[in-house]
Amino acid sequence: MLGPEQVRRFFEDGYVMIPRLFRPDEVARMRAAFDRIERVAQGLRESCMHHGSQFVLSRGTDGTRVTIARVVWCGAVEPELSRLGRDERLLRIAATLLGSSEVSQLINQAHFKAPGDGVDFPWHQDSIHRRYGGSEWRDVNGRGSYVQTLTAVDDVGADNGPLELIPRSCCVGHAGLPEGELPAEIDPGEAVAATMAAGDVLAFGPYTFHRSGANESDRSRRVFINGYAHPGANSRIYPGCGVGRRLRI
Repeated sequence: MLGPEQVRRFFEDGYVMIPRLFRPDEVARMRAAFDRIERVAQGLRESCMHHGSQFVLSRGTDGTRVTIARVVWCGAVEPELSRLGRDERLLRIAATLLGSSEVSQLINQAHFKAPGDGVDFPWHQDSIHRRYGGSEWRDVNGRGSYVQTLTAVDDVGADNGPLELIPRSCCVGHAGLPEGELPAEIDPGEAVAATMAAGDVLAFGPYTFHRSGANESDRSRRVFINGYAHPGANSRIYPGCGVGRRLRI
């Protein structure tokens, strides 16, 4: 699934793009699943667990329309996304980069950015959220032991809140900084916006600094995020999957 040059770029730059991994009919199924999740969210009053998925929500200034930041372990409420989260193509990417024929899936999330909803995420490393440096995580392969994949459900342009990554920022390792802060040696001016066509997949490592701004366009920007750990790395309990869903190629 990944060639040697793509693997090299992943470990040097901290990320790699895999274009057109999912076919148009598969993207259509993702969109239909996201549409159903959005209808469920609009019927909920506040952030909550719902049928095994964690809905992270807020209400707009008018008190009626719900803003969806993310839905954690979205495959519980929408089984099609559970199936796609263990798609062999994603697993092969993760397995290649982790150096293991078995992976532990920790993340299965639906992220929504509607026009003007203001949802954004500041600079951070995913190693913070995985609890690196604490008792709940061990870097068992010596290379981070975690891979995150982001699948574009809609076309992602420069104006609708793309993920921005800083190439080679992974070289600092786990910085342990609060969200929104960067190490002094990392220049945010070097950030690259990951523009994507629907069906493209971006894979990035736990030490790569990234963020995404608000959607300032007139079209949605939805992405499907799945994260995989090397077996034995995680002991934290996650919504929907416990210490992880074990999957083997």
